[in-house]
Amino acid sequence: MSDPTLPPQPGDVPEFETRDPASPSFWDERFVRGFTPWDQAGVQREFEAFAMAHPEAAVLIPGCGNAWEARWLAERGRTVRAIDFAPAAVASARTALGQYAGVVEEADFFAYTPPFKPAWVFERAFLCALPKAQRASYASRMAQLLPPGAVLAGYFFIGETPKGPPFAIARDELDALLTPYFTLADDQPVADSLPVFVGRERWLVWRRNDVSVPHV
Repeated sequence: MSDPTLPPQPGDVPEFETRDPASPSFWDERFVRGFTPWDQAGVQREFEAFAMAHPEAAVLIPGCGNAWEARWLAERGRTVRAIDFAPAAVASARTALGQYAGVVEEADFFAYTPPFKPAWVFERAFLCALPKAQRASYASRMAQLLPPGAVLAGYFFIGETPKGPPFAIARDELDALLTPYFTLADDQPVADSLPVFVGRERWLVWRRNDVSVPHV
């Protein structure tokens, strides 16, 4: 067992009281205890390149964690809103964003309506944080939020994991999940993944089709 008085070391997984990733308290405990192996502490090259190529796109970032990408966008005067349903994550993000803290909100993605129509929803470590039972709701909510021609673009954790989070998703399952509403427009390997994602992260751009989304 690791010493709780010391910061977590690489490979250490502390013992946590909360085990349901559908609960905000699950993520609160991890942020409070400083166990965030998914935290890039910056932005990755594919994100930066895509953002530079789409300077007018208004961006929604769900499950934002420390929201480094939101800071990068806000520093450049971009329209961005970052959300997380865990109060400790939101507090941490607001500290990280400093003068740009106002772009971060505490909200449930599945019930949230942003103050603008997003042209881009940025995905990173959000889908893989959700329990598998929520994947269909993820796809339909993304389609509801994005107008035809807009994009769901970001980093997807591909493969199989015996337990999680992060919960990797098989590529054929991901394709089946999103193709009713989206068409894949770009697919690239990722060279600068964090250890928790290395070798199984893909940069994918999904463009919203002009099809209706059933309300359930």
